[in-house]
Amino acid sequence: MHLRTRKKSSRDVSMDESIGTDKEGNDLTLRDVLGSDPDELERYVGERIEQERLRSYLHVLDTREQKVICLRYGLLDGVEWTQNQIAEHLNISRSYVSRIEARALTKLQHALHPRPKSAPRSHLRVMRSSHPGQSR
Repeated sequence: MHLRTRKKSSRDVSMDESIGTDKEGNDLTLRDVLGSDPDELERYVGERIEQERLRSYLHVLDTREQKVICLRYGLLDGVEWTQNQIAEHLNISRSYVSRIEARALTKLQHALHPRPKSAPRSHLRVMRSSHPGQSR
């Protein structure tokens, strides 16, 4: 009973667990759908994880930046648009799309990898004076 309950609440999924049936009524597994090449599967899962992580940070962008990033990297439907396609769709120049994309990527990079705040100067003085054998 405990195992069944745990299995229902667990996010782990077996590659060989049935997820449905094909046209002939045969069981389909995740391995059937995704393929069995470990490198390909790892790449696919890695891309999906990165896309989800990126989606969770889109709030740091303004509306136009969000639209450009979502279209450019296929975050909405898996279809990646070129800068020219986005420019035509938004009725702006390709170079402007490039600038919007660069600005958005910079914002995302800062959000994804924030720099540690520097220690206050008073803290640094205490650190310097606490080292034995060091003259001032």
